[in-house]
Amino acid sequence: MELIVTEKDNAARRIAEILSEGGHGVERTNGVNIYRWGDTRCIGLSGHVVGVDFPPEYSDWRNVQPVELSEASVVKTPTKENIVAALKSLARDADEAVIATDYDREGELIGKEAYELIEEETDVPIKRVRFSSITEREVRDAFANPDDLDFDLAAAGEARQIIDLMWGAALTRFLSLTAGQLGNDFISVGRVQSPTLKLIVDREREIQAFDPDDYWVIYGDLAKDDEAFEAQYFYEGEDGTENERVWNEADADAADEDLRGATSASVESVRRRTRTDDPPAPFNTTQFIRAAGSLGYSAQRAMSIAEELYTAGWITYPRTDNTVYPEDLDPEELLETFADTGAFGEDAASLLEQDDIEPTEGDEETTDHPPIHPTGEIPGRQDLGEDEWEVFELVVRRFLATCAEPATWAHLRVVATANGRSLKANGKRLVEAGYHAVYPYSSASENFVPEVEEGDDLDLSGVRLEAKETQPPRRRGQSRLIETMEQMGIGTKATRHETIQKLYDRGYIENDPPRPTGLAMAVVEAAEQFADHVTDEAMTARLEADMDAIAAGEKSLDEVTDESREMLQRVFEDLHEHREEIGDFLRTSLKADKTLGPCPECGDDLLVRRSRRGSYFVGCDGYPDCEYTLPLPSQGEPTVTDEVCAEHGLGHVKMLAGRSTFTHGCPLCKADEADQTEDRVIGTCPECGAEDGGELAIKQLRSGSRLVGCTRYPDCDYSLPLPRRGDIEVTDDRCGEHDLPELLVRDDEDDDEPWELGCPICNYAEYQERQAASAIEDLDGVGAKTAEKLAAAGIESLSDLSSADPETVAGDVQGVSADRLRDWQAEVTDTEAAD
Repeated sequence: MELIVTEKDNAARRIAEILSEGGHGVERTNGVNIYRWGDTRCIGLSGHVVGVDFPPEYSDWRNVQPVELSEASVVKTPTKENIVAALKSLARDADEAVIATDYDREGELIGKEAYELIEEETDVPIKRVRFSSITEREVRDAFANPDDLDFDLAAAGEARQIIDLMWGAALTRFLSLTAGQLGNDFISVGRVQSPTLKLIVDREREIQAFDPDDYWVIYGDLAKDDEAFEAQYFYEGEDGTENERVWNEADADAADEDLRGATSASVESVRRRTRTDDPPAPFNTTQFIRAAGSLGYSAQRAMSIAEELYTAGWITYPRTDNTVYPEDLDPEELLETFADTGAFGEDAASLLEQDDIEPTEGDEETTDHPPIHPTGEIPGRQDLGEDEWEVFELVVRRFLATCAEPATWAHLRVVATANGRSLKANGKRLVEAGYHAVYPYSSASENFVPEVEEGDDLDLSGVRLEAKETQPPRRRGQSRLIETMEQMGIGTKATRHETIQKLYDRGYIENDPPRPTGLAMAVVEAAEQFADHVTDEAMTARLEADMDAIAAGEKSLDEVTDESREMLQRVFEDLHEHREEIGDFLRTSLKADKTLGPCPECGDDLLVRRSRRGSYFVGCDGYPDCEYTLPLPSQGEPTVTDEVCAEHGLGHVKMLAGRSTFTHGCPLCKADEADQTEDRVIGTCPECGAEDGGELAIKQLRSGSRLVGCTRYPDCDYSLPLPRRGDIEVTDDRCGEHDLPELLVRDDEDDDEPWELGCPICNYAEYQERQAASAIEDLDGVGAKTAEKLAAAGIESLSDLSSADPETVAGDVQGVSADRLRDWQAEVTDTEAAD
């Protein structure tokens, strides 16, 4: 039996379809899909199914000094036991095996992990196949020409795993223990994430330290024969440069007065020129992420979609540094393929009319993978979700743009004078659209200036003086941050977007563009003061270079990891010397980040705290002498904002809960409001009303939440949730099923359109259905519209999805293929296994 191992289930299914010509079947082993045809079995992993960790004796944070981890051995343990068991079971019956994981450092390591698992069970030939797109031609070519596993490349990936584990675990434990931040609130540090975080913090410091300067600009409207255009005042500086900003208010007022006193301006000079605008280079990973970011996709989301398109065979491998198409790519042949499609046919056909098709080239040429481009296997619009189609179209149109001709712009510069003051206008007009005709993502905006000649008199009107301030540097968006990481040698094309996502997940950054939290500022400052190697990009760049050397066979895994261990031990020499200072600094900084204001009972600080059960509350820093507390909502993670309550002097609290994030406000105001609000009885409790006389009442809780609950609480804990905002109105209409009044919720800002909440029991049942739909929307590629279509087909929860027949559902739901449904089912399985 031939055993084929791929990196993911959807890749296994795709390869099975190609090699079996659609004649494969599917069976399940340990909850894992096994694709079979003839005497061949194909299994998809779930990325790494084996992880590196320290032996169990190092697991107790309090009994193991963090520096000891720099000398600890590393063991490999299964992380996806069901997949490992299924792979081993297949290996025992195999006569040969083929590793078909992604072709990069990480994919080679995943392939080596599978290689070792197979070797534990049997001694059979194991080959390696490599491809850059999962298309029929490339897959068949790869399997016809198998190679051997590249153990050097895999060792480079393994070195990264070991070094990241060692540095991350040791430094995380040290800072967390020193600051007393354990449990779920530990302080996470990483080899790549720390210098990345420093980039974000440094930019925030620039913004905070920025001192704006005042300046003024003056505009006026010029016109010739009723054709108006805007011009800007400028003056010549001492160095001969043109300046539009006036830095002295008196000078600005004088220029404004002179221009307002004129009704015409005389054209002093006219300059015409033509400029060529070259098409963009092919997509590498970084530039793809940047372009997708301009469409509103986070780096993580953009790469996730690209990987789905790659696995389906629509685009080439999305992790690449290459910006030069390979010699065996025939751009004319690929254009002819697109010329037969409805979505891109007209644009592709127009490019084929060119005399010569010479695609653009970038500065970076590598031999592992080509730039990201479409494969020529083209999905129907109905086969992809909205996000997938948008990203696919971006990749297609980038390819079209690289095959297009340059654009040509006509520029017209006009300088005129009025009362001795100079005005200028710069017009531009697109003469030849070139690549802009097929690539709408780049700016092709024009600026109209009419044809004028020297000596012409122009009407002058609408003079306006605008006061402005210089602006601080902008925060880097995710794509710009990834570009900066690439320039500084931080991380790799495969990991940079994941590093940024980790910073979000661990509470170091928020919003987009990323903004550092108080915790981030404190951790970076502590590292800079006491162990600057932790945030030094040169150190992590050196380690990346060492891993490249391993891949090239110039260094060994042990050599590089031993050097890293020695480097980490030197870092700990500095850390131990300043242990108390670091602890004091972090505790002070973290306390400031959680401080709301004065305690109303003792005057000490009120802090956001976390109970042993994991819930958040507000407690006094004077505990145990002062036991004053205030509750916080149970949903989300609290953060103290800059807004302060005018009555109590306490900072407002925002609860971070993803799409459900909300502002709680002043906790004391919420508690006072609840204390002053009487319960409103609306009916009989369905749990205990008949036997014990319990009644349902609308209750306002001190945490800010509202609910319908039993008046016999805590003896009866029956309750139903209510919205946090708006005035609740009890109507005279009653529910026929539960004999409870219908409720309305009136928003103060929209009194005319209240929310018809209805019967609270019926509403809660509907809420549970919406939560199930929301869980479906959390799957990759499922938006609100797709969730609605699935619900109409009877798929309203993850359990419905897991038990559904993909072929049947695909027939009922337009735009969702059976393959896509199987992908979602596999994602649900992976999530449940992780839980």
